[in-house]
Amino acid sequence: MTRLAANLTMMFTELSFLDRFAAAAEAGFEAVEFVSPYAESPEAVADAARRHDLTVALFNLPPGDWAAGERGFAADPDRIEEFQQSLDLSLTYARATGCRTLHLMAGKIPDDADRGQWTDTLVSNTRLAADRVAADGVTLVLEPINTRIDMPGYFYDRTDAVLDVIDSVGRENVRLLYDVYHMQIMEGDVARTIERLLPRIGHIQIADNPGRHEPGTGELNFPWLFGRIASMNYNGWIGCEYVPTADTREGLHWAAPYLNDRLGGSLPTESTGF
Repeated sequence: MTRLAANLTMMFTELSFLDRFAAAAEAGFEAVEFVSPYAESPEAVADAARRHDLTVALFNLPPGDWAAGERGFAADPDRIEEFQQSLDLSLTYARATGCRTLHLMAGKIPDDADRGQWTDTLVSNTRLAADRVAADGVTLVLEPINTRIDMPGYFYDRTDAVLDVIDSVGRENVRLLYDVYHMQIMEGDVARTIERLLPRIGHIQIADNPGRHEPGTGELNFPWLFGRIASMNYNGWIGCEYVPTADTREGLHWAAPYLNDRLGGSLPTESTGF
């Protein structure tokens, strides 16, 4: 079974953030994810999800100044206190929305930084966070992000580097966020990699490559891949973290086989192999 979550940071962006919940539900999604809910109150975000019967599958801990290029700071030894404060804030939103998976972003490491010190900080902060969120039944996920195109300088860009950190943290509620788009760029062989790492994967995200657009616009055979993932008995959400080529809803023909027509709507279809 393929369970899709609409990424409201990237999808339905012609609407305000809170209005995107209704659009996702109308399109047939049963879950949503997003990078950052923090511009709205926890109550407002929770109400938007609840009114449209949507599961909040995942969001990120506060990533810092996104507009200025920050992408998290959990590995930065000079921002440990700020990280602890950001953890408290994210837990407030997780409790309000019922979200049980939080993405902890390591951040970009300066060229002249002591990588060993940054690694120690990341391990320590992640262990503290894992212990802090465990009582709420929350899982933390760490994500390798491609440094070739989208995020030069990010702390880790391969699965083995993230797994080394997870092993050092030593907590059962810390898992891998596997993004098909990023790992197709950095590693390839995504189906076999997912199968090998499935016991350690806490969340999957998708986008086609090149371009980071919807499935069917690039080189990946998503109908085949979804079938393979389903055969592995993965029962988590698959986040649609892609940039629509045009109108989000018009581009959802690829998702029609996987979405519920629970509101009586219909998605556009075309002959694309989906």
